[in-house]
Amino acid sequence: MNVRYTAETAILNYSHASIQHLIDRQGWRSLSRKQAVKSIYYFVRDEIKFGYNRDDSISASDVLANGYGQCNTKGTLFMALLRALDIPCRFHGFTIFNALQSGAIPAYLMPFAPKRILHSWVEVLLDGEWLNVEGFIIDQVFLAKIQQAFPNRTSFSGYGISVPCLQKPSNEFDGNDTYIQAEGIADDFGVFDNPDEFYSKHGSNLRGLKKVLYRYVLRHLMNVNVQRIRNNGLKLKG
Repeated sequence: MNVRYTAETAILNYSHASIQHLIDRQGWRSLSRKQAVKSIYYFVRDEIKFGYNRDDSISASDVLANGYGQCNTKGTLFMALLRALDIPCRFHGFTIFNALQSGAIPAYLMPFAPKRILHSWVEVLLDGEWLNVEGFIIDQVFLAKIQQAFPNRTSFSGYGISVPCLQKPSNEFDGNDTYIQAEGIADDFGVFDNPDEFYSKHGSNLRGLKKVLYRYVLRHLMNVNVQRIRNNGLKLKG
């Protein structure tokens, strides 16, 4: 296998002490490749909560230190952990329509969101097959609150979720593809060896004053909203 799929990069900084200590604590080195991928998947899905970091291109160690992330940043941590165990993986870049973030992003902040938001999932080579792994974005506690609020919904888009069946999303991993936002994809930018290459080519979601506002103000309001939903659920009118 070409070493480019296991190489360390500035973003995928898996030699960082915090990442190495996590791998040792979790005992992932002693597992089979499939079991390691599965265990890492559930760690990233549920121990790293859904939330908004200061930038898409932060390093894996920064994501771990934050303890929360979204599609791109959770994917960064997932890739770094896999590559630290010599498990090949690569980055698949997209955009998604911003409508699927409505609810997670409060309505009064939606005008600040770009119409199409940079998105990604991770492709993992397991047993000779490339798997599409996206279902780790939304932690199960947050997802359960949305499911409780919309018990009769099948096709659903909103609150960081875009799936054909809200009550049975394809977000459980056992050597299979997983998805939680894939129904909202707008553009397909193709496969990249690593996220560094993607962000070097496509930049980030916001620029200028909006980027500054997002980093220091807006994302904190978004995270407060997400945590409120996670703690208290949704109180829908009528």
